[in-house]
Amino acid sequence: MEMKQALIIIDIQNDYFEDGANPLTGSLQASLKAKEILGLFRENALPIIHIQHHSTRLDSTFFVPNTTGVEIHKNVSPIAGEKVIIKNYPNSFRDTELLDYLTSNGITDLTVCGMMTHMCVDSTVRAAKDFGYTTTIISDACATKDLDIQGKTVVASEVQKAFLAALSYFYASVKTAEEYLSMGL
Repeated sequence: MEMKQALIIIDIQNDYFEDGANPLTGSLQASLKAKEILGLFRENALPIIHIQHHSTRLDSTFFVPNTTGVEIHKNVSPIAGEKVIIKNYPNSFRDTELLDYLTSNGITDLTVCGMMTHMCVDSTVRAAKDFGYTTTIISDACATKDLDIQGKTVVASEVQKAFLAALSYFYASVKTAEEYLSMGL
């Protein structure tokens, strides 16, 4: 079967940036790398799917519907013809049309970038593998934050490495934007 690729950009939304409600470490730099990958997919007229999280929790402090924080960041704003799927859970497949959209468009291979690496990127990539997709994660087009566990802080750079290392090999191949762009499509 012929490979058909799509780009999935997960939750690169204003609340994850400086002055947002839940800023991540390196979100601006990651969004600029995602923009480079987005440009490649646009140049080659390949399918692009923007995932946008809307929180439905009453006590939510970010991604609150009808706020500027929930909007997709200007560095990767969708243009006409690009699919936008709204989700309410970390896994982009859960209770969304993502699987149906990929299936109906004959997509076999996914390129993923987005935020947060340890949450929505992780759960979406694992689900994609379960559904039979071949996935590539653009490591430097993803961002996360410091996490706390049992009174200790795990800094964002270590969270990033640990989650990408766990996904590497079985769930996805992990490449930098430069490595991916140098391979061509």
